[in-house]
Amino acid sequence: MPALQRGANVALTRETPGLEQVVVGIAWDTTTDPALADNIRLAAILCGPGGMARSADDLVYFNQLVSSDLAVAVEEKPTPADLEQIEVDLPLVPADVERIAFVLHLNEGSPKRRTLHQLRSCVVRVLDGRTGSPLVRSVDLTDELTTQSAVVLGELYRHREDWKFRVVGQGHASGIVGLARQFGLPL
Repeated sequence: MPALQRGANVALTRETPGLEQVVVGIAWDTTTDPALADNIRLAAILCGPGGMARSADDLVYFNQLVSSDLAVAVEEKPTPADLEQIEVDLPLVPADVERIAFVLHLNEGSPKRRTLHQLRSCVVRVLDGRTGSPLVRSVDLTDELTTQSAVVLGELYRHREDWKFRVVGQGHASGIVGLARQFGLPL
């Protein structure tokens, strides 16, 4: 499976007929600063029209493990290849959710100013939720990360009758605050 570059996408449900569950996983390497691993978090944001979250309930992360519609959930025990995972049950995603953004951010409150530039690698993968078979993987997304403390890794989105996944890799130097602004989430 070739690694997708930033901006590249794949038609998941067209290429894998019958696909109903996907797992989005992230793997990173923090060997330069082991404390960095304790501050990194993966989250999913369900977005309605215009790419904005419909409410604060559309953020799925360590404090809200499951979306209110039960379509998106943080995996409690990720596979060994991923450090964190989020599962999406495609038939349960509400019709007014156009995309689901997967974001990685540094949890604020660290006494030492850290950035995602300190990661040695960062790769996002999409798996078939039923079989565990890999469907998509990104290139290493650390190359363009400098002062960012948050990054939109990728997005699962509707395109006509299909679900697609796009690798994004867009970072924010303003961390979770920048992500909240981008997606219209209250802090």
